[in-house]
Formats: sequence, structure tokens, C-alpha cells
Amino acid sequence: MIAYLKGILIEKTTNQVIIDVGGVGYCVQIPLSTLLKLGHINDRVELRIFTQMSDRSLSLFGFGSEQEKDLFLKLISISGIGPKIGLNILSGIEVSDLEEAIRNSDVARISLVPGIGKKTAMRIALELQEKLEKKGEALDVHSLREKEDLISALLNLGFKRGETEKAVSETIKAKEPDTNFETLLRDSLKRLARI
Repeated sequence: MIAYLKGILIEKTTNQVIIDVGGVGYCVQIPLSTLLKLGHINDRVELRIFTQMSDRSLSLFGFGSEQEKDLFLKLISISGIGPKIGLNILSGIEVSDLEEAIRNSDVARISLVPGIGKKTAMRIALELQEKLEKKGEALDVHSLREKEDLISALLNLGFKRGETEKAVSETIKAKEPDTNFETLLRDSLKRLARI
């Protein structure tokens, strides 16, 4: 199964691209959101790929980010939503907006996507809300564990608990969610040095 492609963009239309990878041209269907992020013809591009195999064909669906691909896979797990409708949904609404609409059960916002009626929008909101909540909980557990590790490391260096917890909380708020442990520890130490 093809999961990733990196090559030269040799052709693009509103819903598909052809990428030359070592002399082989792969035709990949993409949402509009991915198309807008791609470069120009002859630029080097990278896509996350979902491969769909059937008796008659092999189809590739490409995405500019893992988050976009992940949401696409969640969408097509819903009965009645196939890859083409999934691409249509991602073409009609930004990933972050769709996730927010699902979390808030905003059926009206989801049904604004061309080709998506109220019933389909309700199914999307109902079936994906729990999956998105689990993803959020997993991120919270990860960040909580990282916070505890930082506090523990600083306490072992002799800092007081109250000051340490405050410095770590401020550091985590100020940084991106994927900041590595060493950077967080260094920044927390800098904050503690100012106290």
C-alpha cells in the first residue's frame, strides 16, 4: 500500500495532480485545501496518501498534512460517505473549522458544504464527535505527563514546588504543543532563574 509520495509535480487540476516519482507518474486525487498549499508545476512536493483498492481499480488520495488525512479517514469510516464525498467535504471546509463544528454539533455549519445535506451533516457530527474527543483526551494526557516530568526534573535540581509548577505552566502555555522536552526544560529553568 502506498502511504507517502515525494516527487515532482508535473500536472495539476482542481481535484487531482500527477506526481513524477523516479520516472513513474502517480495520479492522486486531492481536496481543494491540499491543492492550494501545493507549489507550481515542476516543484518538488510531498503528499500523505490513502490507497483505495477495489476489484477494478487502485485509487490514490493525497493530503498536505497528517491531520487532513486523519480526518479524511474518519469521514470515510461513516456509512454512506466514500472517498469522493470525503474529498468534497475537505474541499468545502477547513480541517480546523470542521473539527470545531463537529465538537460543537454545529450541523448548520457542516451542511453548508456543497452536496452535504442536513441528515449527512448530523451523522458526521454524531459519529465523529466521540472520536475527536478521544483524540483531545490523548493529547491532554500526553501534555499532563510531560508537565509532571518537567516538574519532577526541576524538583530534583532543588527548586521549590510552587515556583516550579508556575514556571512550567507558563512555559507550556508559551510554547507550541510539539515543543520537545529539552526546550521546555531549558525555558522553565530560565523562568526560575528570574524568580
